[in-house]
Amino acid sequence: MESGLKITAEQVSEKIPVTIFHLRGWLDAQSEEQFLGAARDAYTNGARNLLLNLADVDTLTSAGMRAIQKVYKIYTPEDEQFKIVRVKMCNAPPQIYHVLGITGFLQNIPNYESTQAALDSFAG
Repeated sequence: MESGLKITAEQVSEKIPVTIFHLRGWLDAQSEEQFLGAARDAYTNGARNLLLNLADVDTLTSAGMRAIQKVYKIYTPEDEQFKIVRVKMCNAPPQIYHVLGITGFLQNIPNYESTQAALDSFAG
C-alpha cells in the first residue's frame, strides 16, 4: 500500500453546482497541505459546495481530520454555520466512517452512502 494522496476534481451541476473531490490514498500530515491547497483553489475559482468522495481513502489520521475541518471552515461562512452544509462526504469505507463517527465529525459534516445521495442532499 502506497502512502500519498491523489485528488481528482469533478464539477457536477445537478440542481446546484457541486465540486467533487475524489480522494485516493492517505489523508495525513504529509498530504494535508496538498488537500488544503486544492480546496482553496477550488473555492477561489468559484466552488461553494464541496463533496469529498472517501471511497478510496486508505488512511485518515488526526492531521487528515484537521484538514477536513479547515476545509469546512473555508466553505462555511460564519453566519451560515449550523444552517447550510456546504461540505459533505460520501462513500467512507467502514474503518474511516468509524473514526469519523467516534470523533464527532459526522455532527457537522455528514457522510452519505452514495455519491448520488450526497449530490441530492445539496438541493434539499
